[in-house]
Amino acid sequence: MAMKRKEGGEQPYIPAGIFKIRIPFIHYRWEISECLQAILMCATCLGAIPVLEEVFGVPYEVAWSMVIINGFFYNMHSLLGDPVVPGWITPAMPLVTAFVTLTEQGPARVQSMIALQLLIGLIFLFMGITGLASKLIGAIPNAIKAGILIGAGVSAVSTEFGASGRATLYPKTVLIGSVVAYFLLFSVLFKRMKHKSKLWYMVGNFGMLPAIIVAVIIGPLSGELPAPPLVLGSIFKIPEFGAIMSTLSPFSIGFPSVSQFIAAIPTAIAVYIIAFGDFVSSVEMINTADEIRTDEKIDMNANRSNLCCAIRNIVQALICPYPPLCGPLWAAVTAAVAERYKDGRKSMDSIFSGVGTFRWMTFLCVALVPVASFVQPILPAALSCTLIVQGFVCAQIGIGMVHDSAEYGLAGVMAAVLATKGAAWGLAVGIILYLLVFGNFKNPETVKEA
Repeated sequence: MAMKRKEGGEQPYIPAGIFKIRIPFIHYRWEISECLQAILMCATCLGAIPVLEEVFGVPYEVAWSMVIINGFFYNMHSLLGDPVVPGWITPAMPLVTAFVTLTEQGPARVQSMIALQLLIGLIFLFMGITGLASKLIGAIPNAIKAGILIGAGVSAVSTEFGASGRATLYPKTVLIGSVVAYFLLFSVLFKRMKHKSKLWYMVGNFGMLPAIIVAVIIGPLSGELPAPPLVLGSIFKIPEFGAIMSTLSPFSIGFPSVSQFIAAIPTAIAVYIIAFGDFVSSVEMINTADEIRTDEKIDMNANRSNLCCAIRNIVQALICPYPPLCGPLWAAVTAAVAERYKDGRKSMDSIFSGVGTFRWMTFLCVALVPVASFVQPILPAALSCTLIVQGFVCAQIGIGMVHDSAEYGLAGVMAAVLATKGAAWGLAVGIILYLLVFGNFKNPETVKEA
């Protein structure tokens, strides 16, 4: 039986400095809805397998093992007190892939990835230890935060609908799945339906799960994806630690050279700029939910989140470097959990019971042979639906952060530059425009139009 909190207080935890340790079933209850969502949503996690095979040239079984290890470290956030569903630094994947593929496939390429991920981990560590993470988020004007969020949203959606995007390759599966996800997560009509019908209320509690089920059905019917197989026999996949350590760990293949670390610096900085958008998203998303749920006080701390990301990236760089990287937020699922959390304590007792259940269950599911084999054919479509939902969430939060015409204009221009030219260009343009328009780097209370 999970420990219960006092009305308006924090969910019970074990204090450990900046960290607040919460163990499932002890410090929060197990949520059935998030548990069921995780069974099929783990398809997105497994979507890293083809990326790992292509970038490192590793066999499927080794790539699958790397996903399982990554899935275990996801749980660090809810375990240590970070109230979000963490994920990849998804928008940075093209940038990371472009950097590492400059090196010929083999140990040298792996070392380049190790250098990049270690540097990113050290940046996270520095921002978390010094406390600059929270100060930076508080100091950045809303218009620039909005530009980052809207730009990330536009980038995520435009990539999916590009010439080689997954929505172009699997149009029926992705579009129908995305429409279902949008309707269930964001529709005002559906929210009314939930209040009038227990059936629709139950369906709504499953977040993106119905959309993934629709993708499983539409994919084979449309001929865009093969029918999911069901492999029985083995239950759990035991990660191939020996193969991973011998081919990917710096303790076996050697640590990167100084020149490799130097070459990775610009990419590492750009990746953190992109990840900063996720920190902004997570803070705004959780704060919005916290305003509605007065029965629980949520301690959202960007420094803690940076430290969790630092530990994950540094440890994984030393064990199995991971091109999708270890980011602070899976926006689509965090949004789904937050929406259900807003329905009240009967729906979800604590934000930690939602995010904790989901992440522990996805870890178990990526290691379950029957589940992994069943969702394997829909991996591209599931990832695409997730990114398209993430685009909506980013744009929704970003637009809600600005309140006058000057801020709208600045955020729009910055978002366009970020989506087309990259994070570094977008941030530079946003800062210059802000100084030109407002004359200082502070959040204006009001802006009088000329």
